[in-house]
Amino acid sequence: MRRDPVCNMEVDETTAVTVEHGGEAFYFCSEGCRDKFLAEHRDRKPRTSYELIIIGGGPAGLTAAVYAAKLRVDTFVLLQDLGGQAIDSTKIENYMGFDFITGPELVHKFKNQLIHSNYVDHKIAEVEKIEKTPEGFRVTTSDLASYLTKALVVATGMTRRKLRVPGEEEFQRQGVFYGNIQDLSFVQGKDVVVIGGGNSAIQIVDNLCTVAAKTYLVARKFEADPAVMKNSDGFAAAEKFEGWKIERLDGDRSGLREVQIRKAATSETATLPAAGLFIAIGLHPNSALVSTLTQLNERGEVIINPDCSTDIPGLFAAGDVTNAYGKRIVIASGDGARAALAAKQYILALRREK
Repeated sequence: MRRDPVCNMEVDETTAVTVEHGGEAFYFCSEGCRDKFLAEHRDRKPRTSYELIIIGGGPAGLTAAVYAAKLRVDTFVLLQDLGGQAIDSTKIENYMGFDFITGPELVHKFKNQLIHSNYVDHKIAEVEKIEKTPEGFRVTTSDLASYLTKALVVATGMTRRKLRVPGEEEFQRQGVFYGNIQDLSFVQGKDVVVIGGGNSAIQIVDNLCTVAAKTYLVARKFEADPAVMKNSDGFAAAEKFEGWKIERLDGDRSGLREVQIRKAATSETATLPAAGLFIAIGLHPNSALVSTLTQLNERGEVIINPDCSTDIPGLFAAGDVTNAYGKRIVIASGDGARAALAAKQYILALRREK
């Protein structure tokens, strides 16, 4: 695999757009990145200023980017990864246009829209700092690149919560997983534990029921939708520990071997044999970048108005990082579209003022 020199995205040599420059071959994710590469080398000046910057590569950020492109807004997207939490979804049934689609399939369609159907200038990079400026905002990335923008859409999503128990860090990728994993062969024919009582946990149990030898489901309380639990073969087959919590993880150099649990408010413990532990105990919003700029609620979510604007002019937020009701892919996508429309109106207002 190669890296696109413009956006830093991984590209396959056999399918990448290529160009020779200065006697060297370069590989790009799209014709758009190739054209930008040639323009910057011709002008000898990388571009650092845009009308709109979108931070985030999940459904909200990508939808905002595509809508902004349709609205002819000069846009730049900064993303750590393409797909966000959607990439972990093995079964999506609530997205319009599809009776059923997996997360990776939906993300592939997002990617095609971003870099082919409606090319939007983009870069794989971690944003480390956002500053307010007289003209808008300055965004600094981990490679110390700095970009100026009149308007900003923050669509940084959420991060899966950790258990913070002994052994969790030690056995990451050696038996400890957060949410679904695409390759379940790691636990084929072995005992597994799933921690969590919501819809995501039940989905994981369902995926494991035909793969694992035995599945243990541990939760303080089962809070998944009744219909989800009723229709889940995995939930029916799993051995359930409601009202229990995980105390510690044990194993050896080859990986996880046991999960110790304790019944809440008692000293009663149990040890479950497990080659895999799947953690689905919720998420927390990735709002630290704007925590000193705008208002957050008690859960750390960015507080937004109906048009996805915040209390700071020019700053918009969309998707799971906000206090909008419902953490769903389809809702995040709608937020992204709304944020792009609102950002366009804000930019038009600035033009009229000038």
